[in-house]
Amino acid sequence: IVYMERLNLELYFQNCHIMKQNENLRKKVQLLNQENQALLSELKKKISKGNTKMNAPNTILDLNLGSSSNQNPSDSSN
Repeated sequence: IVYMERLNLELYFQNCHIMKQNENLRKKVQLLNQENQALLSELKKKISKGNTKMNAPNTILDLNLGSSSNQNPSDSSN
């Protein structure tokens, strides 16, 4: 019984450590997503200004096609 309790305690601490790592990774994902969205917005503005200067019709591609901006990493079921 003592062996099982010790093993259970070790597994509990490993689980706590993994959950903390997951939390840190989610925070990093959120920051990277925010940075990505800011860069995407900046790129769209530059493309729009470039199209306006050339008197070309506004043909900005949908750069959000592969974006996960609507996904909240903290809603993940890990």
